[in-house]
Amino acid sequence: MGQKALTIKQAHFTMIKIGIAGASGYTGLELIRLLVQHPDVELAVLTSETFQGQNIAEVFPSLNGVVDLKLQPLDDSIVKECEVLFLALPHTTAMAKLPVYLQSGCKVIDLSADYRLKDPKAYPDWYSVTHTHPELLKQAVYGLPELHRESIQSARFIANPGCYPTSVILALAPLLKTEWVDLNSIISDSKSGVSGAGRKPSLTTHFTEANEGVSPYGLAEHRHTPEMEQEISNLAGKPVRVTFSPHLIPMTRGMLSTVYINLNQTLTDEKLVEHYREFYKGESFIRVLNPGKFASSHHVLSSNFCDIGLKVDSRNQRLIITSAIDNLIKGASGQAIQNMNIMLGLDEKTGLMAPGIFP
Repeated sequence: MGQKALTIKQAHFTMIKIGIAGASGYTGLELIRLLVQHPDVELAVLTSETFQGQNIAEVFPSLNGVVDLKLQPLDDSIVKECEVLFLALPHTTAMAKLPVYLQSGCKVIDLSADYRLKDPKAYPDWYSVTHTHPELLKQAVYGLPELHRESIQSARFIANPGCYPTSVILALAPLLKTEWVDLNSIISDSKSGVSGAGRKPSLTTHFTEANEGVSPYGLAEHRHTPEMEQEISNLAGKPVRVTFSPHLIPMTRGMLSTVYINLNQTLTDEKLVEHYREFYKGESFIRVLNPGKFASSHHVLSSNFCDIGLKVDSRNQRLIITSAIDNLIKGASGQAIQNMNIMLGLDEKTGLMAPGIFP
């Protein structure tokens, strides 16, 4: 496969060439912003259907003097220019193109939901589309590094998790193989900043519509639900369902999930914090907070961290878990780069260890 067959040792001398399809969206911009600081890669190709032909710095003036690349149309030839391709495209856009990209020898990290679900029958129900390449679903590795690192290391392509599922799955994972909780009682109340809806204008994300109000949406039918249930069920070793209530909150970015689950036995905050810290021992991007401290979107803003706080509601024999991420970083682009680092045999923290920017 020529250049794409470079070993990582060789790639360090030549820099790893990166392509971003959908570079003019929010997750595309975040990929660019993080990758220009990565010591082992260089941006080779950027695509945009809306702004093709323009320089990326014309679309995002923050990139003036930093990136000088013209935006290309999305076609099959882009894979000839890169060794790793990020697909930061709307759901279903790249579904049919993935086989071509894989045949080129390029490693692919797809930030859409096109290959996250293992059951092809789920796509008509949740995404109103028949999957065009169901044979590839089992090959896709679900890119949650804290749970699937070994599979990510040898993966050809990654299905990068959604932002809501990342926050909820990480909140619940340490409990799923214990007998401490009732897995039939999971409820997640999650709130996301407006950037989670993407850059394309819509009525619900219009300033006047979104400002100074909190709105539930997609109740009992949000398309991230089967993704959560798939991963939680796999961890638990049996089918598990989740009641998921997403909300749009008038802030630019950030996500907070408050997850409720009934306890089967009496536990203390201290014991649960100890258990979570042991489960996530060595995980650089998971911060389990001290007893009495709870996750806040402020403290992970523009970072790849996930903060988790725990509280036992002893009066109701229930555990309350708070989980905060930046929806565009750990919920999308930062996690995609974390996956890239693992796939390439690099230190997975490379380019990602900046703390949150608040205040």
